[in-house]
Amino acid sequence: MLGAILLIAVMSLGFLQPVQSWIQLPDQLTMTPGEETSATENFENKVPSMFSVENQKEDAIQVTAGSTPIKNITKNKEPRIEVIPGGQSVGVRLSAQGVMVVGFHALHTEQGQQSPAEVAGIQKGDIIVTIDKQPVEDLTEVTSILNSPDDSKAIQIELIRNGERIVKDVEPSVTASEESKQLGMYIRDSSAGVGTMTFFDPDTGQYGALGHVISDVDTKRPVSIHEGEITRSSVKSIERGKNGIPGEKQASVANKQDVLGTITKNNTFGIYGQLNEGHDLENEEQEPMPIAYAEEVEEGPAKILTVVENEEVEAFDVEVIRSSPQKHAATKGMVLKVTDDRLLEKTGGIVQGMSGSPIIQDDKIIGAVTHVFVNDATAGYGSHIEWMLDEAGIDMEEERKAS
Repeated sequence: MLGAILLIAVMSLGFLQPVQSWIQLPDQLTMTPGEETSATENFENKVPSMFSVENQKEDAIQVTAGSTPIKNITKNKEPRIEVIPGGQSVGVRLSAQGVMVVGFHALHTEQGQQSPAEVAGIQKGDIIVTIDKQPVEDLTEVTSILNSPDDSKAIQIELIRNGERIVKDVEPSVTASEESKQLGMYIRDSSAGVGTMTFFDPDTGQYGALGHVISDVDTKRPVSIHEGEITRSSVKSIERGKNGIPGEKQASVANKQDVLGTITKNNTFGIYGQLNEGHDLENEEQEPMPIAYAEEVEEGPAKILTVVENEEVEAFDVEVIRSSPQKHAATKGMVLKVTDDRLLEKTGGIVQGMSGSPIIQDDKIIGAVTHVFVNDATAGYGSHIEWMLDEAGIDMEEERKAS
């Protein structure tokens, strides 16, 4: 009986291996004009030895097992898009004005213990832009307005929620000394910290950065954008990462007079927008670099561009442990391992603020660093660059026509 079970198990394993290999074959092979031959040869080298490749058609490749066709793979001809790789540390503000509501607390009111702001319909994640028609840009301005003498009972608050302007009337609670009005809400300014520029298009000024969504630390929801902006940032020190505790770049953010560009989108794949004309990044001596499509990424050596001191962009060695070409836009398409001794000594591996660092392999941009492994600071995930290009609005169809 045991022998029969072992025989069935061995037969099952022998059957499952070719099935798994077949499942892993892509539906399409992306290649650029003039590179069809090398792309096909590269694909043939990756196909398991149990299969063979027949390159007989103009628009498809046929994979066979013996004399039996098992899959047709479409040839997807795309232009070799070029963008300028980033690596610069950037400060991120998701609202050029206003403060964000991050929570509520109860106050003693005529109606009992409650939060006047919450009762009025204000929600976590709302961005307050005016109080009694006076613009607010930071916490000190909110305090100043609330402490100003005013006999009116209700306070008019204008806020932005999901891109829509809303006005709420809040009846504040007054402290025992009757010198300070309180609204029963926790607020903070809209600065979201620092990240890393991934790429930008020198012709259009479109850019992509971070490689992942910015979520509010208190609400855990994606932060809505209102006139967001990115600025120069300088790394002052590094808090080293270790297993279980991610490290972090300690960086200063330039003031509002030194803005690099706008933020118009914050989603799963990062932040995107438009660089200002004459932005400082144009002064850096970096030539446009071609991108690599997901199926072109190889397991093996690569480099990341990032800043670990002041504003100097440096290249550091990493290893692509795994790359999974995805049929649909998705994050975490690559697994990376930091192998650079100097970076490991300086940071302990991948740290917060490094998200968005471009990954370079064979002189092509293949993706961006997105996440660090909690239990292994030397390793993390990366996203394939083509998904970020889509989000940035770089139209591959138009590029194809131009080529």
